[in-house]
Amino acid sequence: MTMLRVAAEATTVLALEITITPHSPPGADRLVNLVNYLSWIVMLAGIASLIYAGGKFGWERFHGGAIESPKIILGALVGGIIATSAGSIMNAVVTGGGG
Repeated sequence: MTMLRVAAEATTVLALEITITPHSPPGADRLVNLVNYLSWIVMLAGIASLIYAGGKFGWERFHGGAIESPKIILGALVGGIIATSAGSIMNAVVTGGGG
């Protein structure tokens, strides 16, 4: 009788739905703070490069030289898009599609 009872309890335990709720590890708030600082620096660099490219574009147009500033603007915009969507990209990669 006890063997049958053990088997029934084991089946009940295996049939339960297992839910995993992730928790942030100790010290994660400092790491998140560092990532926020890095994100701020990336945004500041993107804004600075757009300002630089705008000034360079005006200089190139005024002096009639080769126009290279659109490449800088495109690079800053693509970098900004990737930087701002990094969380969504990683969520899609890690969770396998995200939804």
